[in-house]
Amino acid sequence: MTIQQLHYVITISETGSLNKAAEILYVAQPSLTSSIKELEKELGIVIFHRSGRGVTLTNDGVEFVLYARQLYQQYESILQKYGNNGTLKKKFGISTQHYSFAIKSFVEMVKKFNTAEYEFAIRETKTMEVIEDVSTLKSEIGIIYLSDFNRMAITKLLHTKDLEFHRLTECDAYVYLWKGHPLANCSSIRFSQLNDYPCLSFEQGDNSSFYFAEEILSTNEYARTIKANDRATMLNLMVGLNGYTLCSGIISEELNGDDYVAIPFEHEDAESVDRMEIGYVTKKNMLLSRMGELYINEIKKYLNQYKQ
Repeated sequence: MTIQQLHYVITISETGSLNKAAEILYVAQPSLTSSIKELEKELGIVIFHRSGRGVTLTNDGVEFVLYARQLYQQYESILQKYGNNGTLKKKFGISTQHYSFAIKSFVEMVKKFNTAEYEFAIRETKTMEVIEDVSTLKSEIGIIYLSDFNRMAITKLLHTKDLEFHRLTECDAYVYLWKGHPLANCSSIRFSQLNDYPCLSFEQGDNSSFYFAEEILSTNEYARTIKANDRATMLNLMVGLNGYTLCSGIISEELNGDDYVAIPFEHEDAESVDRMEIGYVTKKNMLLSRMGELYINEIKKYLNQYKQ
């Protein structure tokens, strides 16, 4: 197996056509086909289904292309960094559910570096995308939460993706709403008090399973629900519609503003307990980069200050 063959496979998978791939690669199609067949023979798998309409990846091919992209990206990175006129910046990325403290900690970490020498990325996104980003090395770290409800399903998924969860903190459920909300001055809020107001939650796309919900108590029956894609829209809906969401209660006023409050959620059943275990996800047995270590330290520092 050669780097060239990996490049061939990636290009064919992206174009879906041997003809188009051959044009892009400046290779004769018979040579391209022969090279792919040699690779399939060497690996003992079929990478592509071939038909009159073009080529598509087999199940084995989908998995192989994932690894091929990782290897080829590393190869390109080495060339860019150590080749002639290398200009590669050191890269660091995280993916997170919609937590303002995760963004705030990222800001504090980036301040310690010269951004002209580094390429930073933060992706506030859907739960499944957080997991996929870390699995494919798009991000070094992912921020998610576990609960009694989703723990088994999420942990199983992490295992299949060769990922591990590291605990950061544990917290109770809070009702998050704006200061002008009729319930904003309550010392605690019960589920029955929320019936007249829309429950806001983050859209999870095609992976709409309750297990991927960012809001705890997602399996409850809500009379009114509205989904949003970003934190700014969520905050606008809280003001415009007296909406609310259920969260960890760990809020960065510097980013969200001071017009919102987090009020303890009180169960109708005094014996019921719902807690969020917030943590970060990484590849198994992977040592964090210097940026990763500083980022996690910033999160821990913020969480400790918040508790105090």
